Amino acid sequence: MRIFLCAILLSLFFLSCRKQSITPKQHTPFSLISLQMDSSTTQPFYGISADPNIALNFSEPVSRSAATLDIQIRSIPGTVITSNMSFYRKDSEVILQPASPLIPITGYQLFINQALVSATNDSLSGPSVTVKFITSIDTTDKFPRISDSALLDLVEAHTFQYFYSGANPVSGMALERSTSGDIVTTGGSGFGVMAILVGIYRNFITRAQGLARISAIVSFLTNKAHTYYGAFPHWMNGNTGATIPFSTQDDGADLVETAYMMEGLLCARQFFNSPSDTGEITLRNQINALWRGVNWSYFSQGGQHTLFWHWSPDYGWESNQQINGWNEALITYVLASGDTDSINRIDYVNGWAQNGNIRNGNSYYGIPLPLGPAYGGPLFFAHYSFLGLDPHGLSDEYANYWTQDTAQTMINYAYCVANPLHYNGYGPDCWGLTASDDNFSGYSAHSPTNDLGVISPTAAISSMPYSPVQSMNALRYFYYKLGDKIWGQYGFTDAFDLTNIWFDNQYLAIDQGPEIVMIENYRSGLLWNLLMSCPEVKLGLQQLAFQSPFL
Repeated sequence: MRIFLCAILLSLFFLSCRKQSITPKQHTPFSLISLQMDSSTTQPFYGISADPNIALNFSEPVSRSAATLDIQIRSIPGTVITSNMSFYRKDSEVILQPASPLIPITGYQLFINQALVSATNDSLSGPSVTVKFITSIDTTDKFPRISDSALLDLVEAHTFQYFYSGANPVSGMALERSTSGDIVTTGGSGFGVMAILVGIYRNFITRAQGLARISAIVSFLTNKAHTYYGAFPHWMNGNTGATIPFSTQDDGADLVETAYMMEGLLCARQFFNSPSDTGEITLRNQINALWRGVNWSYFSQGGQHTLFWHWSPDYGWESNQQINGWNEALITYVLASGDTDSINRIDYVNGWAQNGNIRNGNSYYGIPLPLGPAYGGPLFFAHYSFLGLDPHGLSDEYANYWTQDTAQTMINYAYCVANPLHYNGYGPDCWGLTASDDNFSGYSAHSPTNDLGVISPTAAISSMPYSPVQSMNALRYFYYKLGDKIWGQYGFTDAFDLTNIWFDNQYLAIDQGPEIVMIENYRSGLLWNLLMSCPEVKLGLQQLAFQSPFL
């Protein structure tokens, strides 16, 4: 019996050994274990140095000959960059460095070919690996340092030229954008009139030159421009005055664009105040005629207690777009309330303020926002109407408008500093989201709730009255650090994207205008003082129950 049991135990032992001997040895696939660029292991890889140290750790030693062929740094769209390669940890760690410094603010790729094999000829597990990385900004100054005051002079002087030397030669109106040919813009030209006043004030041109240019614009608007119940279209042909449709149903009057033009013209009327100069007297009379010609109340569409944005000779009121707040159009209600053919306060309360639904009341980044959409919307809301309306001490039952504009600006700033979507370049010196060109749809109203990674210089620069420290820091950064990319004939180009490495080469009237005007308002209050001195503006504010130091 004992012998029988021993035989069974021996059989079980040999069977166990046989089973163990035929079980396949578990083998870890040859694979990339970790990737580090400079000191970063987190993708996306932004701010990589021009001489990066790229460390690749594999699960087993690599074939050196295969590695020199199958591990590459490439430019985008794909040229191989000559690189040096070192091997450590028994060839399981590969250190890759470009032979020459890479170009700053440029996208590159680390490419690991699927054909890569280990020292024992195991194939790389999985598909080829492509990792994008972006080199850091060259932090050297692109231009000599000057005082902040001189820098503001320089920005104003270059931006002014968009509206002076860059204007349509026949009408003097501002081009919609620097590549728009004969298309001129009503609202942008209103901003341009204000920019010309700054040019006179800063001695970029003489008073006589400024008078001649604005007189040419006013003559064009009086004698050539097509109008509809006294209102101008969004776009016109700068040579003939014919309407150019902005969209299918926007082929006639645009009341908001008209308000921006009147904002500029009323400032010009107050500026050219000589009691004896016949040219200035004539200009004032022509501006008054254009002002009185706008039938503001007609745009309530039969007394519907709101203003409507558009009227078309072909489509009538079909677009049916009410001018409701909070957005860029507050000036429209103020001006429409200051004319003999004015609207009533009920139109403002019901239309613009939406019976109080204009209020926000929430806090973002610890900053209470009185009005408007979540996070405040694009920053041009705080600019366009306030190129002339002075928000200092301006208030009504819904908000204090200095508080409103400052809150929206600082929320926009705080959002960019927090950078929740992890875009490249955002930070305390590089911020500002507003409507501008972009490299996705061509143009978009960028904001914290529509953030595509596109920074628009006009956003921070035009916010200088509200955020002088943060805006000046941004202006210095844009000029000294990015000036070789975004500074040109007419100042800063419209937008840039450091995540997808795109720099716009165009300028837009509605973005250039607020820059020069709001810088000047920050420095001297020039345009604020001019518009707020208008009896029509004072009447409009009083009719709408505003409070202001100017009233």
